[in-house]
Amino acid sequence: MKRLLPFLLMFVAQWSLLTGPYSKAFAQVGSPRTDLAIGGGGGFVMNRMQFSPSVFRQSFKNGMTMGFTARYTCEKYFKMLCAFQVEINYSQAGWKEKFDEGSTLSYQRTIHYIQIPLLANLGFGRERGGVKGFLVAGPQLGFCVGESESRGGDWSNYVPSRQLVGGLTQYDLEVQKKFEYGIAGGLGMDVSTRKGHHFLLEGRYFFGLSDIFSNTKKDPFGRSANGTIYIKASYLFDIVKTKIGQ
Repeated sequence: MKRLLPFLLMFVAQWSLLTGPYSKAFAQVGSPRTDLAIGGGGGFVMNRMQFSPSVFRQSFKNGMTMGFTARYTCEKYFKMLCAFQVEINYSQAGWKEKFDEGSTLSYQRTIHYIQIPLLANLGFGRERGGVKGFLVAGPQLGFCVGESESRGGDWSNYVPSRQLVGGLTQYDLEVQKKFEYGIAGGLGMDVSTRKGHHFLLEGRYFFGLSDIFSNTKKDPFGRSANGTIYIKASYLFDIVKTKIGQ
């Protein structure tokens, strides 16, 4: 419950900002918008697992992400464009191990997710026909839809440097908790045309608040969460656009 609290607080704060009394106060000095843009994109993922206890060294596990994006812009407050963004993405997470120098062993686990970020999007710059920088932040939900592992080298004589509770190692465990939640945030650039086409480049980080393995006192890990860096390129186009002076 302690890990879930920051997730809930961010969601409530984000919803209040866009739909609550503060949005009405903004409307008195800002300009309303009803812009809806949809599209999709994809990119590169680098993931590391946050394990406690830590039993091995990791390098970044590389993967990919792709999916659908919908962005609704509701307000221009002075020079800031306020929007709400929802995505449905397929992403690859997991981990990759680093063994002792000279070892022929290799190991990596790929965990496949469907993820739904619910993001506040705050933009600064040209609304149309130029460049706009933006900040995104908000909660992210995910569900594990599968996993796979890859091993290389001679594992028949491998002895782990440290075993966990009950003689288990990280290799013995499959994902036990399919549902994932956490907090995502990042920065990006939106290059748009006057006709409503948007070309986006973005960097984002996801901090997992949930674990992939059970974490009771009898279980091997007290924490086993994803930490993910996303580098994404996207294309959106306006299907609803507010008429404004250029």
